[in-house]
Amino acid sequence: MFDFWVIAGMGAALLVALFWVTFRLSVRLDNYSFVDVTWALSFAPVAAGYAVLSGGWGPRRVAIGVLVAGWSLRLGSYLWRRVASHHPKEDVRYAVLREKWKGNLKGAFLKFFLMQAVLVWLLMLPVLLIASRVEAVWHPLEVAGLVLWVVALIGEGVADAQLARFRRENPFGKTVCQAGLWRYSRHPNYFFQSLLWWALFLMALPAVGGWWAILAPLAMLHFLLNVTGIPLTEKLSVEKRGEVYREYQRTTSAFVPWFRRK
Repeated sequence: MFDFWVIAGMGAALLVALFWVTFRLSVRLDNYSFVDVTWALSFAPVAAGYAVLSGGWGPRRVAIGVLVAGWSLRLGSYLWRRVASHHPKEDVRYAVLREKWKGNLKGAFLKFFLMQAVLVWLLMLPVLLIASRVEAVWHPLEVAGLVLWVVALIGEGVADAQLARFRRENPFGKTVCQAGLWRYSRHPNYFFQSLLWWALFLMALPAVGGWWAILAPLAMLHFLLNVTGIPLTEKLSVEKRGEVYREYQRTTSAFVPWFRRK
């Protein structure tokens, strides 16, 4: 089998190619929202490649490859339906970035797309660590990580389904989804997405150098809490829904599902 960093380099090359092609397609279609679809779907081929090329224990490689690829395809298909249904109208987040980067639009978006490739590569390092572990027995931390992964996968899927149903039933966008999980968190989908990478961290811990895998969930948390996740989404929601959303902010946890405040 290939060396760890050779496989990681192959993953990096694949990701750069995928996001470059997506950038060219987005420019041609004049819709940068397609980067969301590629971001979600790109985990699947990388996970499959890591599972096939690494030299770890077979059942572990199959398990991690199937789990990550399955999550990637579910989220990617969900985002594809959302982006395709709005095309050629662009997601409002990218309309904001267009205005911000209008002096160097293509160059700025190319850097943005390539940074998504870097982020996916970093997030996939725990997967390669897990797939490379040769011990032919399940470690308790791996079992705990697997359980947490399944819980997080179900939670994210339920949150996405509840939001999609709310949007179908309330197409004018002036109200706030407070159904199901959205009653206890303003961003339950982000919360469960974060949990997925803490699950991978647990599974990677028994591997040699497994502690380095903590970079992945920390990077995911940083982007969700401080960059393109909650801050931009909240800003746009307040601009669109005004006092209705401010009341939602006052009563509902931003990230971790919790009891509502009076």
